[in-house]
Amino acid sequence: MSYTALYRKFRPDNFKDVKGQDHIVTTLKNQIKAGRIGHAYLFTGTRGTGKTTVAKLFAKTVNCENPMDGNPCNECSMCKAISAGTAMNVIEIDAASNNGVDNVREIIDEVRYSPTEGKYKVYIIDEVHMLSIGAFNALLKTIEEPPSYVIFILATTEVHKIPVTILSRCQRYDFKRISIDVITDRLAELMRMENIEVEEKALRYIARIGDGSLRDSISLLDQCISFYLGQKLTYDKVLDVLGAVDTQVFARLLGYIKSHDVASCIRLLEEIENTGRELGQFCVDFVWYLRNLLLIKTTEDITDLVIEVSSENLALLQQEARQMDEEALIRYIRVFSELNNQIRYATRKRVLIEVALIKLCRPQMERSMDSVLERLKALEEKLEKGVITIPEAGNAKAQSANEEPPIKPVVLPQALPEDLKEVVARWKSIVAQLGRKAPALQMVLNGATLSIDDNQGLVIVVTDPLDKDLIDRENHMELIRDTLASLINKQVQISTRYLNPQKERMEDVPDLSKLIKMPIEYE
Repeated sequence: MSYTALYRKFRPDNFKDVKGQDHIVTTLKNQIKAGRIGHAYLFTGTRGTGKTTVAKLFAKTVNCENPMDGNPCNECSMCKAISAGTAMNVIEIDAASNNGVDNVREIIDEVRYSPTEGKYKVYIIDEVHMLSIGAFNALLKTIEEPPSYVIFILATTEVHKIPVTILSRCQRYDFKRISIDVITDRLAELMRMENIEVEEKALRYIARIGDGSLRDSISLLDQCISFYLGQKLTYDKVLDVLGAVDTQVFARLLGYIKSHDVASCIRLLEEIENTGRELGQFCVDFVWYLRNLLLIKTTEDITDLVIEVSSENLALLQQEARQMDEEALIRYIRVFSELNNQIRYATRKRVLIEVALIKLCRPQMERSMDSVLERLKALEEKLEKGVITIPEAGNAKAQSANEEPPIKPVVLPQALPEDLKEVVARWKSIVAQLGRKAPALQMVLNGATLSIDDNQGLVIVVTDPLDKDLIDRENHMELIRDTLASLINKQVQISTRYLNPQKERMEDVPDLSKLIKMPIEYE
């Protein structure tokens, strides 16, 4: 006999085995017992939460010959036929591959005929959001007023794609994400039925990775069992199969980040990758680790917090949290949360992770408020330790006799307005020359206006704050100064100005390109 996957083998055959959806199960059972069965239902929610399972149970119960307390008996011929998938009056349709108008018209034609067995013909349309607009329109009238013996059950993970005209004709049931505790209990129950020994810590980790989906969690558990067939499934073995990283590795990584040790961070990342860990899952788990630290740091009573770690790891987390700063943790979570959105579609995940780690180790690279706070805190710590010292004026000459005298830079004379005229006259060729080293800078300077300030310096006026930021970059400003100095052999004072078109007029700014043919006068 061929092997059956665990999620198929243990699919619930009555409503009491449906986990985490009590609000839906109770309502449907009450409808069945009271005979208040609707004609159209919409089941919506994330994957693996029981939409199709509940739909099949509902179809089985309404056709059951001997229902018991709103549950199917699973003994009559109808129950057995529906369970085996041979019943003619329970029709499952995959809208992903049958999404055209012709497919819906076939349904409409079949609806006219009463069921050959049982009380109701039940149409279960999975992934209904994949239907075309024409198919929805064709289905509209039938789903509004079907024959008394027809029930439509529409299932979808993307309810926002369902037309309002369809939504208004259905009873809507939202399937919630299943909690980690409920998933863990169900996994433990299945393992007892299978006589497989599994650590509870391993089950809880699998439940968390399942992200609210019981089906995904059972599939992951099935994968781990297959890898270690005949052996006890431990937490460490689950980490090996799923490519996850243990808490101790995260503690090492966080220690390197706190000490701003980029090299050690990169080496640890290489170690993680070489051991076969999945880098995307590594990022997700690290954010969860930081989240646990932040909760412990900001909450006095942690008894009610959802922190899925063992008691010994919880003690380590508490010790680690005492050494961390709240603002730093928030910044780390922000950087890695942004990384999780990018890494999903990246071909070189490691490069993006390395950039994120460098950002964490070098807060001066960012301009966000939390990075500035972290830099200020680092300066305060250095001041407290006496690391930063201010040299006295008399010590300026206290240099070692072995030190070579500093090389004095060549100081060029300041450019005069006449020199600025030459700069303006040759501006296009200057910009083209700059474009060889910085193409983005060339594009911005081509649209800029050249003006002059009160100190006879050159002003580059732009109407976009992003353009100003690009020009103000240290390497770009140095490139412009060096290019102009090589041209006129004089040092040009350069500044930038952002002109808001909504508040100022460009006509009020002196344009050197228009004044180049006339003398420039100053008061």
